[in-house]
Amino acid sequence: MPMERDLIKEAYDKERAWGLLTAIDIHECNPDKIRNEATIKQFIYELCEFIKMKRYRDCMVVRFGEGDMVGYSAVQLIETSLISAHFVDVSSNGYIDIFSCKYYRPEDAFTFCKNFFEAKDAKYNYLLRV
Repeated sequence: MPMERDLIKEAYDKERAWGLLTAIDIHECNPDKIRNEATIKQFIYELCEFIKMKRYRDCMVVRFGEGDMVGYSAVQLIETSLISAHFVDVSSNGYIDIFSCKYYRPEDAFTFCKNFFEAKDAKYNYLLRV
C-alpha cells in the first residue's frame, strides 16, 4: 500500500514556513483527567514524546479562574516553541495549542489529545506561520 501523502508537510515545505500552529478543541472529556494536575503533566510529557518535541525544563500547571472559568492551564516550553493547554471544569472541555518551528503531523497530535482525555467530540485547525 503506498504511503499516505502528507499535504500539510508539502505546504509547510513549499511555503518555507517558520512554524506550524495546531489548535485542538476537545469536548466532554473525562472529568477526572482534566481536573488532575498530575494527569495533565503526564499528558504534556507524553504528547511531547509522541510528536518528538524536546521539552525545555518542567511543565507549569496552574489551577485558577472564577465561576464558569475555573480549571487548569498548562504551559510547556519546547526547544522549537511551546505547547499550551486550558481545561474548563464546568464543561469538561479542553483547548490545546501546539506551536513549533519543527514539523509534526497535526492530525496525529489531534488524535493523541482526543484519545488521552477520552473526548466525546473534538476538532482541530492548523495554520502555517510564514
